[in-house]
Amino acid sequence: MRPPAECRSNLMAELLNRPATAAAAADPVRPILSSLLAGRSLNEGVLPANLGLPADVFRKLWDDYFPGAPLRLQGGGGEDIPELADLIELLLEYRGGQQESELWLARIVAFGCAGRDHLWQDLGLANRTELSALMQIAFPPLAALNTHDMKWKKFIYRQYCAREGIYVCPTPSCGECLDYKACFAPEE
Repeated sequence: MRPPAECRSNLMAELLNRPATAAAAADPVRPILSSLLAGRSLNEGVLPANLGLPADVFRKLWDDYFPGAPLRLQGGGGEDIPELADLIELLLEYRGGQQESELWLARIVAFGCAGRDHLWQDLGLANRTELSALMQIAFPPLAALNTHDMKWKKFIYRQYCAREGIYVCPTPSCGECLDYKACFAPEE
């Protein structure tokens, strides 16, 4: 049996070799979408089998980005979170405005917040670098606000809480907080 990294690479290569529409082939998040799908195929992360997208949108993703036989995708174990719609709205406010895929990724990332691991793991991505690329391409104004490289899920929730007027941090700045390492330490 091949190791998961090799399986992911093979799945992604197979997806990316499919004849996508011109717009989909030019979309800079296409490799990240392929990694999300490979992760679901390998049962990594917490996303539902449809990545949290409505059925018609998920079909469009397949037809435009990866036409051909769909991968066998498994549903993850994400929890229901009451703030899901608010997280989607927050992400949409910061979208780059260039691609339809940004609309999809807002839902996907919000659904990924329903897990208990690092966001890149809950999304089923290969590593945090893929998540950072996703954020920088799809939500550049939001990514630009993460000046100290805070862990993405913590950062998104911090933005959400600040927007809602919820302040849970016990100190006025992160540098003074006892939990600093939990928010900014390397993810493994």
